[in-house]
Amino acid sequence: MQGGRLAEELRRQIRRGIALAVLVHQTAAARAGLNATDAQCLSLLALDGPQTPGRLARRMGVTTGGAITAVIDRLERAGYVERTRDPRDRRRVLVRPRPDALARFSACWEPVDRVVGDRLAGLSDEQLEFLTSWVREMNAAVPDAVGEPGSPPPERPR
Repeated sequence: MQGGRLAEELRRQIRRGIALAVLVHQTAAARAGLNATDAQCLSLLALDGPQTPGRLARRMGVTTGGAITAVIDRLERAGYVERTRDPRDRRRVLVRPRPDALARFSACWEPVDRVVGDRLAGLSDEQLEFLTSWVREMNAAVPDAVGEPGSPPPERPR
């Protein structure tokens, strides 16, 4: 059955891509003078805009107390982010990426962005629509599959 072999090869390639993504992320972090955790936080802010420290902590899988505070403190000292009051609820703090710093951070991703852009350039609109939809759905589903950091792996059928 060709579909089974192709599906298995696709799963293997996705796992390979995840491994490469970790390497790429670590390399971009090093280029930016950040550790991987701080760069992950900055990436989330760059992709999704200002967020509360609690939301960042949940999305990164770190504690809402000391760990996320330390990350934000380091990014703030390095000039990448600033803390501001939420205009809708002045009791809440938002972490905002600084536009000038995001431009510097984005430059660290340029080699990968160029390779991806080259690969996408030859695709039709229909192919791009399919891939975008599929990746968006995968990105939405994976966090639930991963679970909480430090939790035991899911049981495997025997």
